Amino acid sequence: MVRNDEMLYHASRMVTPIDREANRFSARARRYARVGANVGGVAARIAGAQLFGLGNDRAKNAAELAAALGGLKGPIMKVAQLMATIPDVLPPEYTTELAKLQSDAPPMGWAFVKRRMVAELGSNWGTKFASFEHHPAAAASLGQVHRAIALDGTALACKLQYPDMQSAVEADLHQLQWLFAIHRRMDPVVDTTEIAKEIGARVREELDYYREAKHVALYRAILAGIDLVRVPRVWPELSTGRLLTLDWLEGRRLLEHKSAELPIRNRIATAMFMAWWFPFSRYGVIHGDPHLGNYTVFDQKADGRQPGAPGGINLLDYGCIRIFPPSFVGGVVDLYHGLQRGDDALVVHAYETWGFRRLSRELIDILNIWARFIYGPLLDDRVRTIADGVKPSEYGRREAFRVHQALKRQGPVTVPREFVFMDRAAIGLGGVFLHLQAELNFHRLFNEAIERFSVRAVAERQQAALIAAGLGDSSGRVKE
Repeated sequence: MVRNDEMLYHASRMVTPIDREANRFSARARRYARVGANVGGVAARIAGAQLFGLGNDRAKNAAELAAALGGLKGPIMKVAQLMATIPDVLPPEYTTELAKLQSDAPPMGWAFVKRRMVAELGSNWGTKFASFEHHPAAAASLGQVHRAIALDGTALACKLQYPDMQSAVEADLHQLQWLFAIHRRMDPVVDTTEIAKEIGARVREELDYYREAKHVALYRAILAGIDLVRVPRVWPELSTGRLLTLDWLEGRRLLEHKSAELPIRNRIATAMFMAWWFPFSRYGVIHGDPHLGNYTVFDQKADGRQPGAPGGINLLDYGCIRIFPPSFVGGVVDLYHGLQRGDDALVVHAYETWGFRRLSRELIDILNIWARFIYGPLLDDRVRTIADGVKPSEYGRREAFRVHQALKRQGPVTVPREFVFMDRAAIGLGGVFLHLQAELNFHRLFNEAIERFSVRAVAERQQAALIAAGLGDSSGRVKE
């Protein structure tokens, strides 16, 4: 049984066999019927109301859409939740309702699990574990996680994908156009074309557990030596394209520490900051799903601290990892320095680097409203909370309203693909700091992350790390 970091090598070179559950038309057709009947009906009523000049109650329509989606399971739920966390993709009434949705898919029963495990590891799969818990430890929109024990006694997390997810994803992404059609009819402030492409690409990647194993290998390499963050090991001999087996990392939910003493909350927040900004600023990679369930807090036990004291965070899920061109990372740093120095030319250069086009003076001013909000804590060289006295419920709302109103005057703006998950993840990270009420010098943490920054250095580090993890080639291209 492979136990050491040779797993990074093996995980990056796992051979993909013939796909037994390819994107099947029959499965897609069944999914179209289920999702289309629910979501399409709501969209049709909204369109009809507008066509005939009838009253259009957004709050009611949003509630109906959420109810329609709430009766469905699978990828469409994940897509809806993604849309709720990306600014200006949907009107605020819809964002509020969709944010309430929970990915509480009913777990597969034990008989079903056994059939799935036979399909992935063969009829003798049970002999490859010392034990395998029948009931899942967690169930979500695309799969469920079972606790197991390896033959050598190591605790394992076995992530098993539900059947026919590829077909369901393709069907649901097609139906995603209904949701974007609602947006276009309601408030066409943002051109959602690139956003739809980006969401589709990320959700499809989440189905590929071979790729996710490589993401884990990538993060193990990037965060090696950072004691505040733990990354599990991949067990390639117990993994397939639809079964991913990792170390089970013991930890408690992050929100259990909301009432802890300030030094503990600050330590957890610092760990979150490093887990997010270090991979991005040094390697151009982010953990794109800021859901609180993707992190737990581990306890220190033998390093001089009181036993049981929180020591840092476990990163648990690697399906939604976004790899950026090094030039995009350069744009993030350029915008920071441009805002810091009042250098308008550098600010414009940053937006152009990201892919914003036709930048008028008015559009630049609008983008700067949001940029100053996102970068505000990083520009402020003092210890502070992320909201700095603003009520958590009001954090960002004023800026979002100003941007929305200004964009209505400006006309539809196309948001570059790479910007979508960067913005979403940054807001999600800020939400964690809000929950923890951490008091940190974010300016100093950020400047430590970008110390001696250069696009060339990021490109070199990224290429070497991606090749080692099996995610890139010698030309610098990211493998699909």
